[in-house]
Amino acid sequence: MDIVIGLVIIAIGAFCQSSCYVPINRIKDWSWESYWIVQGVFAWLLLPLCGALLAVPEGHSLPELFSADRTFNIFMTMLFGVLWGVGGLTFGLSMRYLGVALGQSIALGTCAGLGTIMGPVLLNIFFPEQDALSSLTFSVVTGVVVTLVGIAVIGLAGSMKSSMLSEEEKRAAVKDFNFPKGLAIALLAGFMSGCFNVGLAFGADINFGSLTPDIYKTLPATLLVTLGGFLTNAAYCFWQNSRNKTWGDYLKGSVWANNALFCLLAGALWYSQFFGLSLGKGFLTESPTLMTLSFCILMALNVVFSNVWGIILKEWKGCSRKTITVLVIGIAILVVSCFLPQMI
Repeated sequence: MDIVIGLVIIAIGAFCQSSCYVPINRIKDWSWESYWIVQGVFAWLLLPLCGALLAVPEGHSLPELFSADRTFNIFMTMLFGVLWGVGGLTFGLSMRYLGVALGQSIALGTCAGLGTIMGPVLLNIFFPEQDALSSLTFSVVTGVVVTLVGIAVIGLAGSMKSSMLSEEEKRAAVKDFNFPKGLAIALLAGFMSGCFNVGLAFGADINFGSLTPDIYKTLPATLLVTLGGFLTNAAYCFWQNSRNKTWGDYLKGSVWANNALFCLLAGALWYSQFFGLSLGKGFLTESPTLMTLSFCILMALNVVFSNVWGIILKEWKGCSRKTITVLVIGIAILVVSCFLPQMI
């Protein structure tokens, strides 16, 4: 029963993440770089800080976790957060050229597979005594492979969509639709975004051990990863503010209340995926396979729900029944990938 609860919590987080771009449509009179960094303050700084504080038992403080004997792990966790930040920037571009459904599908699918594999591999290089590679069991690898198959099927549906629609129909669904360009960006975004899970792997022990409940143990590491990502995004967004002369966005007092509200909502929905991941993993401790695959499962469910939004937003409007059938098969494979490893 605990396993089911854990998966449901992760699924709720995935649904929230897949919905995080909806509030952004309500932001007024701000350029992309301005609203992106403001929602990032909530998504990557304030909310992760609140989450990390939940992992601090009474009588202790958060700074205690950042001691000298953890310097290397803290540095590596933040470093991979910085790299993940690059993935976050290109992630947005992938949806610009492919749409919410297809863009998230390819980027998150790549992120799911590489993020799951890279963590144990890199940990084994730096800390061979931990035998991190032993976590990559047959069941785990099977789960990753099945997830990638599901992503490939959805990618095929996207390719079919691209070949069948006229340029006018493509632009009606996604204004800047460009499948070759979007595919390349989405693959890069997925590779770099997979660094998030690598950062979590290096920061797995940054907590108060038995004093921290299992459901909160990954939240301090999540804060360090998102802090690294915030630095990357802030540097790029402020550069764009200077380049595009959009510093004045922050002085538009008439829209601040509206925009801050929807940036907060978007940030909260985004952060929900990793808050839910931490809570969900607390219920999966009896299954080492699902613990290792939890990040992959989260990404797979993100893809499922992003395609649901893609259908709602009519991004697949005008496609043939055959294309929609291929899309549904891909979604079904991803759903199966969440449970299959536990049954092997």
